[in-house]
Amino acid sequence: MAWRGSIRWIWGPARTLLRKLPESTALLVLSVITGILCGLAAVLLKTTIHGIQDGLGRLMPDSRWPYLVLPGVGMLLSLLLVRYLIRDNIGHGVTKVLQAVSKNESKIKKHNCWSSLLTSALTIGFGGSVGAEAPIVYTGAAIGSNLARECGMSYRGMTLMLGCGAAGAVAGIFNAPLSGVLFTLEILLFNLSMSGILPLLLSSISATIVSYLLLGRTTPFTATLVPFSLGNVPFYIILGVFCGLTSLYFIRTTLQMEDRLGKVKSPYLRWLLSALALGILIFLFPPLHGEGYNFLSPLLHGGDGSFGGNTPLAFLLRWEWAVPLFFLLVMLLKVFSMTFTNAGGGVGGTFGPTLFIGAIAGFVLASSVNLLKPGTVPVSNFVLVGMGGLMAGVMQAPLTAIFLIAEISGGYDLLVPLILTSAIAYGVTRIFERYSIYTKRIAASGELLTHDSDQAVLTLMKTDALLEKDFLSVSIDATLRELVEAVSRSERNIFPVLDSHGRFQGYVSLADIRKDMFHTDLYDTRHVYNYMRTAPEYIRKEEAMDSVMRKFEKTGAWNLPVVDENRIYLGFLSKSKIFNVYREELRDFSRD
Repeated sequence: MAWRGSIRWIWGPARTLLRKLPESTALLVLSVITGILCGLAAVLLKTTIHGIQDGLGRLMPDSRWPYLVLPGVGMLLSLLLVRYLIRDNIGHGVTKVLQAVSKNESKIKKHNCWSSLLTSALTIGFGGSVGAEAPIVYTGAAIGSNLARECGMSYRGMTLMLGCGAAGAVAGIFNAPLSGVLFTLEILLFNLSMSGILPLLLSSISATIVSYLLLGRTTPFTATLVPFSLGNVPFYIILGVFCGLTSLYFIRTTLQMEDRLGKVKSPYLRWLLSALALGILIFLFPPLHGEGYNFLSPLLHGGDGSFGGNTPLAFLLRWEWAVPLFFLLVMLLKVFSMTFTNAGGGVGGTFGPTLFIGAIAGFVLASSVNLLKPGTVPVSNFVLVGMGGLMAGVMQAPLTAIFLIAEISGGYDLLVPLILTSAIAYGVTRIFERYSIYTKRIAASGELLTHDSDQAVLTLMKTDALLEKDFLSVSIDATLRELVEAVSRSERNIFPVLDSHGRFQGYVSLADIRKDMFHTDLYDTRHVYNYMRTAPEYIRKEEAMDSVMRKFEKTGAWNLPVVDENRIYLGFLSKSKIFNVYREELRDFSRD
């Protein structure tokens, strides 16, 4: 295609020039380019989703029955694209970005620059009950990572560019540059030095400017706010506790549901079950359709919870207490509709549902208080603050939650209740759950980078990269003569003992045979198995480094054998080498 040739004609010389620049300078240039591309991607995603929704709405303006089927159609289209065109797992975008940083040297496949964008647009446009934010973060991170790789950057540079892409994506989708930077600092990039802040800022502001130019200076949520009153502080405290407990429900229910649905091995059977369940939920509870942001508009202006469209449960809403109870069900069921969408082949994130559930949580609490004592609390304020509270709990990113809600709503007057509620929600969640929705599974596998420099360096160290293979092995049936010959050819004082299939049986130390080495009359009567010791622990090739260090600490050993799942010998790990590499990595990791 002509446009591809034009891109190559422009990018080729630019890449050559960037490769010649110092990496610190190239990072600044690339961060702006990344921000512009992320802004364009965010605009494209939003307009595509709205275009699909508007088109379907014009085709069937007066009926809700098609919504039993349409979300499943979108899921199926995404499933087919992923299965036959993309051929890769692209779900759980933010989690995949974290895994790329800790496990894959910050490298993300090229198709992720467009695949998440396309499939999430279809999923959400047809009514899938997920958010567009995580897919655009994955897209932005992929753009940053691949630009850095094209320019031959180091791991640090590539990681920073990945973060610039994520920051630009958040800034572009929300028109919130500060939140893009905070999202990257709190959730994605740990122990980032001050020199890394400037590229993040440049990427975020570039993406925001692109979004402003193409979509206008509008905030995603407009609200009719009431000035903050100290008299409402007790209710904001209650909201913080409520959001913390709801966050715990969100995290654990989502992961449990994913595990259960994952046991259905056939992707088409899983799609069918998920599509049926999702269609029924959306038919009964219209706010579960799509991202659900359009249903929040009346709540943000102090409405009573009415929403467009019909539901077979409408007759229940005639009772005044039925409204908060109905939306309490919506809040609880959003987790299920989100999980059904992703499990059935759809592509979307938990970011949007987190904001939606938080808003509903704020509405449920405020409307309940006002039913008991009319006019006590402003509904719109609690809807916005609830968004921040749930985000702080589910994502365990309180600063991002506080400033994102302030930026996307213009609600800076609510900073005090936002800080109060978000801090309490975060604290309550952390009492019961150490990890966020994004990090819980990664932490279980020992691959999570943290704000703790020691732990982060251990996570980045790979067992196979530290493997020492210069130990001469001997057969378990070998004689002392053959063992002495091996000693004469080796520079090490440990000799792994293997059977005829290469399986590790134990080891012989030079100290164990020293007393017999000079007794030649024993050379043919003594065998390796007479001197062999059993290893106190085995290490697997892919084992996480913190697990490896626990084994060294438990056994007190200085060398431990590395084997595969069949106990085939691969080499040794040395505690002294680990310490040396650790010191070098820590110095580089903490470099300003």
